[in-house]
Amino acid sequence: MIFVSCAIIENSNGQVLATRRSEAMSLPMKWEFAGGKVEHGETYDETILRKIKEELGIETKVSKQLKVVISHYPNFSITLIPFICRYVNGEILLHEHHEFTWLTANKLLSLDWAAADIPVVHQYLSSLQI
Repeated sequence: MIFVSCAIIENSNGQVLATRRSEAMSLPMKWEFAGGKVEHGETYDETILRKIKEELGIETKVSKQLKVVISHYPNFSITLIPFICRYVNGEILLHEHHEFTWLTANKLLSLDWAAADIPVVHQYLSSLQI
């Protein structure tokens, strides 16, 4: 089982950040909420702040943790720990992903999400009463 923290990053315009995996990554070209594997001795929220800085070069602040999602792929299983985060500052520089987009919450379901992120999208939308 792989433990991964992910960030649903909201900006001051009411938009949410989605990132698209590169062709070189597993699950190529699927959309996801950025994040990464939890390191030994690291809390889930420490992981998300570190990974967002490493992958995107921006600062965020954790607002709320959502329910954990467990997903099974053919070759691995993932425990996804989602956080709603607020964008604080910095310019997005993609170090791993192919592209990113900011979009309103009601447009999130229009993307081709990685399977593990789909329940997170629904959970987030439910938390907004959309």
